[in-house]
Amino acid sequence: MKQSKWLLLWLVFLPCLVWAQDQIPQAAQADHLQTAVDSLRRYGHLADPVALTDFPVPANFRHVQENVISDPDDALAPFWQKLAESQAHVTTDSVRIVHVGDSHVRGHVFPLTAGDVLHQSFQGLSYVDDGINGATSLTFTTPQRVAEIVAMHPDMLIISFGTNESHGKGYNESRHYVQMTDFYQLLRASLPEVPILLTTPPGSYERGGTRRRRSYTINPRTKLAVANILKFASEHQLAVWNLYEIFGGADWACLNWTGAGLMRPDHVHYLPEGYALQGQWLSQAIIKAFNAYVESD
Repeated sequence: MKQSKWLLLWLVFLPCLVWAQDQIPQAAQADHLQTAVDSLRRYGHLADPVALTDFPVPANFRHVQENVISDPDDALAPFWQKLAESQAHVTTDSVRIVHVGDSHVRGHVFPLTAGDVLHQSFQGLSYVDDGINGATSLTFTTPQRVAEIVAMHPDMLIISFGTNESHGKGYNESRHYVQMTDFYQLLRASLPEVPILLTTPPGSYERGGTRRRRSYTINPRTKLAVANILKFASEHQLAVWNLYEIFGGADWACLNWTGAGLMRPDHVHYLPEGYALQGQWLSQAIIKAFNAYVESD
């Protein structure tokens, strides 16, 4: 019923829009189209919600939290708007997500899984990644790296760092915050309007013992890096997908992943099945946020 109503409104409204565009200067046509889109939004959604797939976690996982994106300042609203317009054929522009980060992204399974699910759910959406082994936000804080990101033409940028920052025993929260700030400012100089989604690291261990007898303990600095990322997001009005907290946080995240046998022997990286689960849940969180947007009045 809602879709029929929308189509009727569009069929009535479209001839008026075409006539009006012939009567006004080209410079004003973009504003006129936005007015048309706003009118459609008042009378019906630009797109219907997308079907949500349930991606179960292993049976041993404990204290898993609700899989949502935190975006109290609606920082991602311009992206949801463009995606909704694409879904409703109001625009033929392509929509692209660019995901940058460390080795978790460089391994490709995490972003490729998220991209595959989203591509199946949204026609015209592409998802590309750019990860570097051992990277921190400082690694990408160069004109060349930012130019590479700009050249990928993101409509939304996902940034995934924190694991490598937290692995040095000399981790310094202030230095980490400054590095995030420097990267963010360089990005904003070239991409001032592109919505940004931060993710937190999934959790890792640090190695101890001897070569003959290795031991691993949960890295206590991961929770500090996560708190720093959340603080940065809050103070810069950015959205966050808290991967660490969703899968159990400081008390349970690492235990959940290792208990399910989804981490590699180095206790830092994950098996493909682990990265696939992370990608599935990221895509699910994105779909849930999109659905909440198109369902809101």
